[in-house]
Amino acid sequence: MRFSVNIPCFGDFADPRTVGGLARTAEEAGWDGLFVWDHLVHGFHADRPFGDPWMLLTAAALSTSRLRLGTLVTPVARRRPQGLARQVATLDVLSGGRATLGVGLGGPIDDEYGRFGDTTDPVELAGRLDEGLSLLSAFWSGAPVSHSGRHFTVDDVTLLPATVQQPRVPIWVGGFWPSRPPMRRAARWDGVVPLFGEHRHGDVPPVEVVREVLAYVGEQRGSLDGFDVVLGGVTTPASAGDVVGPLAEAGATWWDERQLQRGPDIDSLSAVLRRVEAGPPTL
Repeated sequence: MRFSVNIPCFGDFADPRTVGGLARTAEEAGWDGLFVWDHLVHGFHADRPFGDPWMLLTAAALSTSRLRLGTLVTPVARRRPQGLARQVATLDVLSGGRATLGVGLGGPIDDEYGRFGDTTDPVELAGRLDEGLSLLSAFWSGAPVSHSGRHFTVDDVTLLPATVQQPRVPIWVGGFWPSRPPMRRAARWDGVVPLFGEHRHGDVPPVEVVREVLAYVGEQRGSLDGFDVVLGGVTTPASAGDVVGPLAEAGATWWDERQLQRGPDIDSLSAVLRRVEAGPPTL
């Protein structure tokens, strides 16, 4: 099992210099990854300063040599695939092949889309997401791409450089269980980041619910071999092993250390730094 630190892109973490320093500390303390939120605005956090996630991850890449770096999650449907492909490829090249792209519809949908005059129809957004993912994978190959779809058109375009990681940067798909469509989407890619309506961001999910998710995704894929399962929540250094151990036994491959979404420490550097400096869970 590997261990990552999860931070929002606002508050104390809106500053790339802060994120670069945190990434360096995390690497030195033995963590394996750093993942940041990808939001333009975010409901009850709207009064905070926000940073661009790709600038934050660039600072992290320049400050580290080993950490896996990425977003959890990027709303692909509000991006142009060609622009996102270029951003992710640049991070992958800069970091020497350490980028991961976490994706989903994003939310809150009314904030991320509706406040900018975009559709809030989840079916429409899901269509954009799926078509966009196919284009990302094609663009990262470094080969010419032509595409004519419902949402996007590409006329013989080659985007260079290709990503260091081939055939693509790993794509992890987030979504709320027990909704099946995002789990089926995840099964087509490289990992799943399940969220749970009754156990919000920062709450540790029950093992029995995790087993339900893995059974369903495994059924869709045929096998979970080589597939990442990313779970997260808040732990203390004293409790981390006891919390994470059963989830690892159930099949999780990453533990993503997170603060409570509505807690006072969600965007607090000092609180996150204390947990990071204590090191990842010991199983």
